[in-house]
Amino acid sequence: MSARYAFSNSLREVRFLFCQTSEHSAGVRTFLNRAYPIMKKNNPNIPIMIREASGTQPKIYARYDFGIEKSQSLESMTDKQIEDAVTGLVKSGSA
Repeated sequence: MSARYAFSNSLREVRFLFCQTSEHSAGVRTFLNRAYPIMKKNNPNIPIMIREASGTQPKIYARYDFGIEKSQSLESMTDKQIEDAVTGLVKSGSA
C-alpha cells in the first residue's frame, strides 16, 4: 500500500478540506487517520495540509507545477473510494 502514496514528481501540495463532525466527512476523517502517516513518510518534502471547518464539504485539492490545480469532491465517500480518488490525483501529474 505504501507505493500507492508515492506522489508524482510534479505534485507540489495536497490539501484536504472537511468538517470535523459531519457525517458526510466521516470517510475523510477515517482515511486521514489511517493514511496520513504513510503519505507523509513516503513524501516528506511535499506539504499535506489538513483544513477542518464546521460545515465544510469534504474535498481534496492537488497543486502541480506551473500553478495547475485539480480538485475532487469527497462527499459521502467510503474510505476505499477516497483512497482511489486520492491515488488518482497524486499520481496523475499536471497532464
